[in-house]
Amino acid sequence: MDEGFNVGARLRQLRKEKGLSQRELAKRAQVTNSSISLIEQNSVSPSVSSLKKILDALPVSISTFFAGEETSHPRPFYKASELTEIGDGQLSWRLVAARRPDRRMSVLHERYPPGADSGEEMLEHEGEEGGVVISGRIEITVNGEVEELSAGDGYYFDSRLPHRFRNVGDEECVIVSANTPPSFSDGGEELHHG
Repeated sequence: MDEGFNVGARLRQLRKEKGLSQRELAKRAQVTNSSISLIEQNSVSPSVSSLKKILDALPVSISTFFAGEETSHPRPFYKASELTEIGDGQLSWRLVAARRPDRRMSVLHERYPPGADSGEEMLEHEGEEGGVVISGRIEITVNGEVEELSAGDGYYFDSRLPHRFRNVGDEECVIVSANTPPSFSDGGEELHHG
């Protein structure tokens, strides 16, 4: 998560804006009441898949959750320090142009330390996604098919198929990926992501 970004306070703010109790949000997101409470107190850092489930229940997209004000004049270039972190504290997913209001795809710079996992709960969302492994190795499961990819290898699949990413190696894996429509980072109920 972004250093200095208060996940708990932001979740509490959005939950209250929607007029939901912790109990009601937990019920909608199919998580325990204590999960919501612990996240709002910043006692636990949620995984990407559990944060996504909670945000889908609001509904609020991940990029809206992490974004500040949208820029009025979209820029073509972004320094590394300007990418928006939407990962879960273990794995890092840095989104290019998160605040661009008319973005029609998501481009991510992904880093998976050894043992990192997108979550036991498979991801599913509208659209297509693809990427290239820059360094390290990653095990990708798509609709029951499992493949281990190394630097230079790529993938491309229908994102509605259940999928999962796991670093089963002993070094960090780096991937540059894209998905369209930008359903993972602009999800909520309008464009669903598991």
